[in-house]
Amino acid sequence: MRLEYLRKKRNITQLKLALDLHVNQNTISRYETGAREADYATLIRIADYFNVSIDYLLERTDDPSFRK
Repeated sequence: MRLEYLRKKRNITQLKLALDLHVNQNTISRYETGAREADYATLIRIADYFNVSIDYLLERTDDPSFRK
């Protein structure tokens, strides 16, 4: 998942992201290391937060465009 890349690109700490997404900081760390996978609802929140598609977030495409 591109979570760490997106977070660092915006200079956001794991703690800030965790607070904004209403999850534990340890959860963000585990997502970034691959020790844990986000559920569907969390993937949507992360994609919305960074304004990218879920496919981009999951590295299925290199196009971050979000289309509704």
